[in-house]
Amino acid sequence: MKKIVVFASGSGTNAENIIKYFKENESGTVVAVFTNNSKAMVIERASKHEVPTEVFSKDDLFEGKVLQKIKAIQPDLIVLAGFLLKFPENIIHAYPNKIINIHPALLPKYGGKGMYGMNVHRAVVENRESETGITIHYVNEHYDEGGIIFQKKVTVLGTDTSEIVAEKIHDLEQRYFPEVIGGLLKK
Repeated sequence: MKKIVVFASGSGTNAENIIKYFKENESGTVVAVFTNNSKAMVIERASKHEVPTEVFSKDDLFEGKVLQKIKAIQPDLIVLAGFLLKFPENIIHAYPNKIINIHPALLPKYGGKGMYGMNVHRAVVENRESETGITIHYVNEHYDEGGIIFQKKVTVLGTDTSEIVAEKIHDLEQRYFPEVIGGLLKK
């Protein structure tokens, strides 16, 4: 069974969805959830499914302690699911093309530092975009610039608020993120 490690910083809805998906799908299993936020809801969500969590500091991440813990697990795939820190180069180099992220827009639009969650959805609405979507991509040394694996579009109506756009994006994430992960594990 292929091993998945998930990194998340917040509520953990995508992380929990991935955990549940792979309980039913034998191509992989989530073996650990790592978070930089000791108050993140993802801890409770992972615990509910008996998935161990690792809480770490920014220093732990950039000084190699997190890399040591990952190496001990030997994951086949590292999944960033709402992880808000820039991923360190030492982990990226240790796991080339084995780290993926989901972004709530059609990259290269609305990517980069500070472009996550509602910041993206507000920008989409303010710029009167007719469509947006999700991008699943490999992680490299730069925010949201790794090779694109998958994109899915959704229409943005002139009457849509950023909250409505957020719901549309969340629906796409819940539907497609686990499937794309499963496909990558089969390669």
